[in-house]
This record gives sequence, structure tokens and C-alpha cells, in this order.
Amino acid sequence: MAKKQKNSIDTAALQDSLQRQFRNLDTKDPSLWPPLPRYLLCIFIAAAVAFGLWYVKLTDYRDALDAERATEVTLRQDYQTKLNKAVSLDLLKKQREQIQQYVIQLEKQLPSKAEMAALLSDINQAGIGRSLQFELFRPGQVIVRDYYAELPIAVRVTGKYHDMGAFAADIANLSRIVTLNDIAITAGDKGGPNLIMDATARTFRYLDADEIEAQRKAVQGAPK
Repeated sequence: MAKKQKNSIDTAALQDSLQRQFRNLDTKDPSLWPPLPRYLLCIFIAAAVAFGLWYVKLTDYRDALDAERATEVTLRQDYQTKLNKAVSLDLLKKQREQIQQYVIQLEKQLPSKAEMAALLSDINQAGIGRSLQFELFRPGQVIVRDYYAELPIAVRVTGKYHDMGAFAADIANLSRIVTLNDIAITAGDKGGPNLIMDATARTFRYLDADEIEAQRKAVQGAPK
């Protein structure tokens, strides 16, 4: 019984000793604190520093994770785009072949330099075949483009309105590409049924090898 009472007294004394260590602490000089508060302060500071370092490192990891997630989204989109292209590759090849065939057909509608004289004759015969009178048929200066040459022709014809319309239709149906531009129709001088049509017929031809080479050199030598 006496031993139990002694242990009770020692516990109370220990609690009182511990409480006394936390009384009247000088916050300006922790070095004067009793051992227990000083140790607890050191443990708290160490824990705070460790937590701060962990938070900074965790923030770096989070930024890196966000960057990798953004990269993943970009890679997924790129993969999906390439997958769609791969799936439709056969269709794209077929479309490419169709476009190449269409380009070849268009090129066939462009005469060569040697065929231009025959084309001009066809235009003239188209007007004569519709009973039109040519008052002017003057080829202009050839305009060289990147892959073709353009020849404007100043045309003036006289005749009836419907004949002029049929002439324009015949021009459109030629095997070669010919367009009528800047069309102006006026009444005849004598006020009869005949009209006067002024227009610019434009026809096109492809460039021969020498012209293509000259055009390429001109482009390369042009100031940038």
C-alpha cells in the first residue's frame, strides 16, 4: 500500500516538473529554455524544414506530371491524326491518281507552240461558220506564266445577236481551252439587224522544255 502511494507521488512530482519547464519561457532567447521545450522546438523546426522541402519537391513533381500529361495529350492527338491518315491511305492514293488523270486531261487541252496557228484558224472558222464578219482579229503579246503561256486576241465581229451567241458556244466547245473576256456588244453603224461585238479571246498553251528552263532561271534570278 505504501509502495503504491509512493508511485503516485512520484508521478505527480514528474508532471509538476514538466509543467514548470514550460512556464515563463523567454521567446527571444530559446537557448535559455529548459531541456524539454528546447528539444521540442528543435524537433518542430526540423519537421517544418522537412515538410517545406517535401512540399517544394512535390511541387516540382506536380509540374513535371502536368507537363507529361500535356505531352501525352499531344501525342495522342498526333497518333490519332496519323492513324486516320493511315486508314485512309488507299483512298488518298486513289484520289491522287484521279487528280493526276484530271491534270493530264487538262494538259491535253493546252496546245503546244506549234499548234497555236491551227487553234487561231479554228477560232476564225468558228466565226465565219456563224456568218460573222471579222473586222479585227489581232493576237497580242504572249504572257508567260509559271507553267503555261497565255495569248490574248483582240476580236471584233459583226453579225446577228443569235449568231454571236452560237459563236460563243462554239468557242466554248473547242477541244482547246479558249475563253471570251471583256465582251461588249453595240448596235451597228447603220442601225440594221447586225451588231458589233468586241471581246478578248484568251487561249493558253503549255510551255516547251526551253521555255520552262528559261522561266525557272528567271524565278531563281529574281530578287527576293
